[in-house]
Amino acid sequence: MRLDKILGNMGYGSRKDLKKIIRQGAVKVDGEIIRKNSIHVNPYESIIEINGEKIEYRKYVYIMMNKPQGVISATYDNIHKTVIDLLDEKYLPFNIFPMGRLDIDTEGLLIITNDGKLAHEILSPKKHITKTYYANIKGFVDEEDIKAFKKGIILDDGYKTLPAELKIIEGGDVSTVELTIYEGKFHQVKRMFKSRNKKVIYLKRIAMGKLKLDGKLDLGEYKELNDEELEVLKSSMLTL
Repeated sequence: MRLDKILGNMGYGSRKDLKKIIRQGAVKVDGEIIRKNSIHVNPYESIIEINGEKIEYRKYVYIMMNKPQGVISATYDNIHKTVIDLLDEKYLPFNIFPMGRLDIDTEGLLIITNDGKLAHEILSPKKHITKTYYANIKGFVDEEDIKAFKKGIILDDGYKTLPAELKIIEGGDVSTVELTIYEGKFHQVKRMFKSRNKKVIYLKRIAMGKLKLDGKLDLGEYKELNDEELEVLKSSMLTL
């Protein structure tokens, strides 16, 4: 692979920028200064350094985060802290972004990556990737709610949701539930319960498709997906 393409995939700049950087002698391959951007290098076997920093070539990264409240699912915001702000700086050259979004007051499973193709497929409405939430609901959730969610809920804008699976963990003035939906409309879970005259007071995503949030991750913590977890996520894609 061309040297400038390798560095470009890693987020070190445009081809024009990298051509200049390489000509300035800032890049070494196997200890030798390289000044031609077009040379071909095996990024998995050669040692590549830029400005004295050894790079580990990976075209894509996949990160699982247990998103805390108070941060937004975005790459940049001039008011709020973003999920990207929680990550180590070593990930920044990859030009990563959150796969989908969680509201600022919602916790739980969020995937952060630079794999645009996979993100598009996972988020495609045609794939119907399930999203499972743990929630506390102000109001008594009962069997009638379960039946209503199974039929599909008509939201405040008239849209009828796909059938959803509602499980009651504990009923009461504040009910604890688990909800699985097959789409991702704006504020969907909150709007679904609002249509039943109930209010979501705590919401946490615990799974996307077959991929479950790692219970060892505290709020704000993250880890890279291993190969098995990545395959679990990819195998979640369905065409219904």
